[in-house]
Amino acid sequence: MKKSHLLATTIILIGAMGFMFSPTENNLISIENPEKIEVINSFTAKEKTFQINHPKREFRSAWITTFTNLDWPSKRGLTSVQQKSEFINIINQFEKNSINSVIAQVRASSDAFYKSKISPWSEWLTGEQGKAPDNGFDPLQFMLNECHERNMEFHAWFNPFRAVSHTRFSSIAKNHITNKKPEWFFKYGNSKYYNPGIPEVREYIIKVVLEVVNNYDVDGIHFDDYFYPYTIKGQVIPDSIQFEKYGLGCDNIHDWRRDNINLLIREISIAIKNSKPHVKFGISPLAVWRNKTQDKLGSETASGQSSYDNLYCDTKLWIEEDLVDYMAPQLYGSTKNKYANYNSLIDWWTRNDYNHHLYVGHAIYKLNIKNRRSIGTEELVKQVQISRAKKNVNGNIYFRAQAFVKNHQNFQHELTQSIYKFPALIPAMNWIDSIAPAPPIKLKTKNKKYGVSLKWRPPNYKALTDSAAYYVVYRYVENNEAKLGLSDKILSIQKSTNFLDSTAIKGVKYNYVVTAVDRSHNESEGFSSGIIKR
Repeated sequence: MKKSHLLATTIILIGAMGFMFSPTENNLISIENPEKIEVINSFTAKEKTFQINHPKREFRSAWITTFTNLDWPSKRGLTSVQQKSEFINIINQFEKNSINSVIAQVRASSDAFYKSKISPWSEWLTGEQGKAPDNGFDPLQFMLNECHERNMEFHAWFNPFRAVSHTRFSSIAKNHITNKKPEWFFKYGNSKYYNPGIPEVREYIIKVVLEVVNNYDVDGIHFDDYFYPYTIKGQVIPDSIQFEKYGLGCDNIHDWRRDNINLLIREISIAIKNSKPHVKFGISPLAVWRNKTQDKLGSETASGQSSYDNLYCDTKLWIEEDLVDYMAPQLYGSTKNKYANYNSLIDWWTRNDYNHHLYVGHAIYKLNIKNRRSIGTEELVKQVQISRAKKNVNGNIYFRAQAFVKNHQNFQHELTQSIYKFPALIPAMNWIDSIAPAPPIKLKTKNKKYGVSLKWRPPNYKALTDSAAYYVVYRYVENNEAKLGLSDKILSIQKSTNFLDSTAIKGVKYNYVVTAVDRSHNESEGFSSGIIKR
């Protein structure tokens, strides 16, 4: 069959399955690189979908929410031993599903899941804000160690401006910042928030973030979608006095609020890079920048609140000015949603080239059939595959960890058998580091009773930044050309310098290739073993 005929067949099938048309707009949804899309010849009624080549590089992550014990710890007051056991169970589930990065909430309400001289211990740990965990337990250091041992990146997740989650029911330590600096905060609804219009507040938030950057070996700093609070009908943000004092040059209070947030994002980004250039900075904003009815440059959505108008986050500007290393919009609407349709939103987010990374946030908590907006596993697979068809999407993040623990609708099987059938390397950020390490040396292979044994030595390097953080083991049948871009040839992504291929078949000749990868995920050239017959 000619390529043109195959492509036409592909488009017809995709259209029939609902991938090419938005349910709300009846408009054609653009799919990048259609030549890379192949039709599955046989598919079940439940899983009518198209398959895309599995990317070798893809950010695969999940959020672990500590706020109100949503994910971890499961409840307040557990012993450190119990907390450790629960966390290990969570990331073991991640590891089974080829998740290569973890985003864990370490500051949910102006508190700390780490040893801090600035912020009190979180109430979600011990039940009382300011009360330390038992036996000197440091949750952040423990999480870091467990993730890095499994070769997963760890991103420390901050809620920057929520100070007190509930003015009546939250546990507040005597040394909490709201007691020390009450003039920095405003009450809105039942919560207290930092006022970002006060310059000292922004300086304090930077200090909070840098305490973690400087004291812990985190791979990234992550902000969520909460900046100015979501709008509550009948409530007014009480910051007019600060606007009069600090709002010079701004035409109105709304532009001033956006400028406050833009200033913070710029200042945080610069501070992180000045401290540790390799640490990434990312934000997961509300999916809707603005609706098209509000702005001709907005998305084909009808969201009641937008990032620009309600949270005062100009996410479009952050993309255009490359203010962060990655954006991870929360595209939580389904492909059938009337108001915030997944197809419409991903089309908006990928409309223009973005020089930095774009990850898509997915609402896998909706896989729980008890959720009134529940989705099926085929919807999740569809969303990931649509995102992969977009050339400037670099990965996916899942909200939230408990869905993996509960394994709603046995979706883990769906992941491992379809979209995550093969492991993936985290995409490199060449604006941070583009220099690959040297390849490993002295690779030796040997037949053993239970498989082919591989051993190698780390590469030589002149600077620590050029050292190998981990290795990738590829396997090729004798006559296969050793192309490092193929994900299905990867046997292992690991830190150790030895590997046993227990799946090698007797009588088959293999060529093994091992590469070195640095912390920034730049990959070396391959070192080949030569042909070995099992």
